[in-house]
Amino acid sequence: MSESISKKKNTPKVVRVLGIDPGSVVCGYGVIDVRGSHLTLVEYGAIAVKKYKADFPKRLLEIHQRLQAVIARTKPDECALEKVFYAKNVVSVVQLSHARGVAVLACAEANLSPMEYTPMQVKRSVTGRGTANKEQVQHMVRALLQIDETHKFFDATDALAVAICHAVNGKPPTPIIADRKKKPTWKDFVESNPSRVLK
Repeated sequence: MSESISKKKNTPKVVRVLGIDPGSVVCGYGVIDVRGSHLTLVEYGAIAVKKYKADFPKRLLEIHQRLQAVIARTKPDECALEKVFYAKNVVSVVQLSHARGVAVLACAEANLSPMEYTPMQVKRSVTGRGTANKEQVQHMVRALLQIDETHKFFDATDALAVAICHAVNGKPPTPIIADRKKKPTWKDFVESNPSRVLK
């Protein structure tokens, strides 16, 4: 009996993580359960608000309300958010910042304080390469979480990537400085992370 009790004590606690990829037209979200090094998909999707293209306040309201619903439904313990890094123009930056603001507000209302990660940090955590493209990120997210379908929006798998990044790091990783002399390969990633490759 004492042996079974000690095993229970050593069982890692399950931590539920919400990842958000903020956007003013499409906002991705993904929720995973983390037990030690084991990751399990809970829910993911995208909040597409293109129907309110001409009415920006309504887009923000819908993003906020639907994120509130996701949080109420899944009850995450922690959350992570991708930082606003760049945009095509000033208007895009402003609108993206507003969308990010309502996402942060939805988290704050649930007493969650989002941890922020740069796109390069997220990509590096999931694929081993800070310069990976969206297809590579999506491929690794699907492999790590054993997802069969391909979601219509990259924003959904990008949000899961943010959650995985937080699960792997628990805090913002050291900023990555690109090595222009040698680019990492998939072979390098597999050799460095054998436990994260499905056999």
